[in-house]
Amino acid sequence: MIHTRTHSYAGMDQEENHGMTMTGRIIRDAWVLGVLPEGDTFAGKSAGDMQNLFEQVHQAWEPYGQLPSRLPPELAQRHARIHHEAVQRAKAAGWSAELGDDD
Repeated sequence: MIHTRTHSYAGMDQEENHGMTMTGRIIRDAWVLGVLPEGDTFAGKSAGDMQNLFEQVHQAWEPYGQLPSRLPPELAQRHARIHHEAVQRAKAAGWSAELGDDD
């Protein structure tokens, strides 16, 4: 009998860099663009789910040329708030935006 292990994403709030990763950015952008409800950390999702989310977010960005500066005012404000709050939470948890010697 073969047992397979399925790995699932622990959730953006459980990431080593406090959500300051490419995955975290995709999840926050999903909140901004209405692909996911704000606060959904994507916990328990599979790699396939993550790929689908990436594609949905990419498609949602297309009308704006993938640029926050092209968002309509309401979405631009939401983008600024969500990403600013994420940076503040990560800094409070010990994350630093400074690159280390290995980066």
